[in-house]
Amino acid sequence: MKPITLGGFERTFADDPDPWRTFSDHDEAIKREAILHALGPGPHGRVLELAAGNGSNSRALAARALRLDATEATASGTRLVAKAVQARTPRARAIRLAVPARFPRVRYDTIVIAELLYYLSPPAMERTARDVARILRPGGTLVLAHHRIDFHDFAQHAADLQRAFLAGTGRVWRVRVARRTGRWVVLACR
Repeated sequence: MKPITLGGFERTFADDPDPWRTFSDHDEAIKREAILHALGPGPHGRVLELAAGNGSNSRALAARALRLDATEATASGTRLVAKAVQARTPRARAIRLAVPARFPRVRYDTIVIAELLYYLSPPAMERTARDVARILRPGGTLVLAHHRIDFHDFAQHAADLQRAFLAGTGRVWRVRVARRTGRWVVLACR
């Protein structure tokens, strides 16, 4: 595996606003529905989405959030996220942020992390886990959605990555599988 860099993601989004067909692919739509199922019907208060990509999940999350901070590490991606949530402004906003970093708010009711963890180095993932645990309110929901198989551009192997992330938070979680396929799994963690 050769990890993709932020520059690589930047070029990918600059070349194609939907490089993984997250807006149009049937499997991606099923995964998005699983994320929404894990989230619950709402409305939800303050929601943080890390690594929003092109905003394909952000649009759906914004419909259930009183406030959505959809973060993305690249300038091109942040512009795509802003476009995706434009109809929900000012309740939803796109923010450029590469984790680990200081989050936009000090407390969130819900945090959604999809398709991010395997792109982080182990130290960056550990710090992000601790930071997420610190800002998620007690009783809040953490939704994790990641592939179970490896791709060539990952920094870490996908197997057991979500479990390792949860352990890195230092919290005890009640974990419910919202949906699992041979390729990906979505978890609702409280």
